[in-house]
Amino acid sequence: IAAHNHQLFTGNHHTVINLVSSPGAGKTTLLVSTLKQLKHQFSVGVIEGDQQTRLDAEQIEQTGVPVIQINTGKGCHLEADRVQQAYQQLALSSPGLIFIENVGNLVCPAHFDLGEHFRVVILSVTEGDNKPLKYPDIFHQADLLIINKTDLLPYVDFDVAQCIDHARRIQPDIAALALSCRSGENMFTWLQWIATQFNTVTADRSSAAANR
Repeated sequence: IAAHNHQLFTGNHHTVINLVSSPGAGKTTLLVSTLKQLKHQFSVGVIEGDQQTRLDAEQIEQTGVPVIQINTGKGCHLEADRVQQAYQQLALSSPGLIFIENVGNLVCPAHFDLGEHFRVVILSVTEGDNKPLKYPDIFHQADLLIINKTDLLPYVDFDVAQCIDHARRIQPDIAALALSCRSGENMFTWLQWIATQFNTVTADRSSAAANR
């Protein structure tokens, strides 16, 4: 199903980014800040995963971006079949950009491919810089590590460089970015990364079509 999702996303000119983190890492706040910037540049939609409630989806709706909620109940991760159903409901125009906000968990989502093009792990400076070593699978699968809430660095014991080094011991090719959506630090770099991945998927699809 995940492989079919990937073909479906690509064929419909939709670039899909799966956001994973532990609860409280700032995933929703970062996503809301991101959507406010990107909605003027791209056709954007969100698939929102939580065990219960629509609280995060309601925040996203306030940006004017369409969102489909998936509640997993006792489930600790999203799965490809539920994502496919939500995607069909989203009915986003093409080309477009879709964010999947996964259920807050650093363990279970690592083992479930959703068909996304890119996976981003968000880690807060309040969580500890040893998280990549303690939860290696989620980092092994990631394209980008975001170290979030850098505005809190003066108040916590967190070594950004060491955290990135730990992540690259797990996944040598992982990109890394430290930012704060509160202060705006490095938000532009994050938005540039998204645009680059969007252009990469678009170019790859065009190349594949030309070679048929």
